[in-house]
Amino acid sequence: MKDWIRPEIKALTAYHVPDASGYIKLDAMENPYSWPQDLINKWLELLGDASLNRYPDPSAKQLKAKIQTRLDLPGDSEIILGNGSDELIQLILMAVSGKDRVVMSVEPSFVMYKMIASFLDMPYVGVPLSNKHDQFEIDLELMLDKINQHQPAVIFIAYPNNPTGNLFSEPSVDKILSSTDAIVVIDEAYFAFADKSYANKLSKYENLIVMRTVSKMGLAGLRLGYMAGSKSLLDEMDKVRLPYNINILTQLSTEFALEHKSVLDQQTEQIKQDREKLAKELKMIDGVKVYPSDANFILLRLFEHDADEVFASLKEQNILIKNLSHADASLKNCLRVTVGKAEENMLFLSVFKSTLTRL
Repeated sequence: MKDWIRPEIKALTAYHVPDASGYIKLDAMENPYSWPQDLINKWLELLGDASLNRYPDPSAKQLKAKIQTRLDLPGDSEIILGNGSDELIQLILMAVSGKDRVVMSVEPSFVMYKMIASFLDMPYVGVPLSNKHDQFEIDLELMLDKINQHQPAVIFIAYPNNPTGNLFSEPSVDKILSSTDAIVVIDEAYFAFADKSYANKLSKYENLIVMRTVSKMGLAGLRLGYMAGSKSLLDEMDKVRLPYNINILTQLSTEFALEHKSVLDQQTEQIKQDREKLAKELKMIDGVKVYPSDANFILLRLFEHDADEVFASLKEQNILIKNLSHADASLKNCLRVTVGKAEENMLFLSVFKSTLTRL
């Protein structure tokens, strides 16, 4: 049989999700909390009436309306739903794709921007973040120079950024928005844990799209992402969305969850409090730099130990975090830990400290 697989695809490595069975799972930025049992019972009762024999509402009108009101999006913005943020990234790039259409982002950042650009045979330009004073910030001069040089079609800016956890300088992001004709996608996957959003600037910048997911709020299993922007722009992108991409169980479950958003908000607030407690404890450990975080994870850099060895030792002790040491040159000897339940955080701290002492 003739080999029809594109060389660019063969050169890629599939996105790997490690098996977390039996581990304390602190590697995937998930909300560690489930719902109270009485809420679960009400949810199951609702799902019992779902018409699985019928196609779901292709436009998910009720769910979009609930997202708009419950998640603080401007009433005049258009919304598109996707199977997680990944599908939305794919929709955006499919709508503008072409061999001469450049995709740009900062680096290090969310790997799917580059991967999906590769899927679509689009050139990708990653602009290194400034590491001045060992802080991850947009190098505005370099970014504007690269924009001028490559004239990108789409620029992705994660806000807060994954894997660094920080919110970039708002004046820098504003300058990028006002200095380019590119579609600028502000990826607010971790918006629930941050105090800032670009949703209130959608009417100011016609090239702005705000993209989010409900995954980090505690609904990762539903795989629902949404993006908001001008109607003229999103109507075009909606043409490449496959029909019925959001199934009826996801639609009903997300609507139900947003009706009980106070439960999710309480969990989010608990995670934010525990993030600060965990960061404070980690800062007391010699040889460990703790980066500021506006997300539900913390980035660490080890100065006296090898990240590979520490990661392997933690894994042997059934604690799974993320080893970023080989993800980007600027992340050498870096680890990322998701904020879990209080008892999980304390166990991680105990094992982490003992591991550093032993190695």
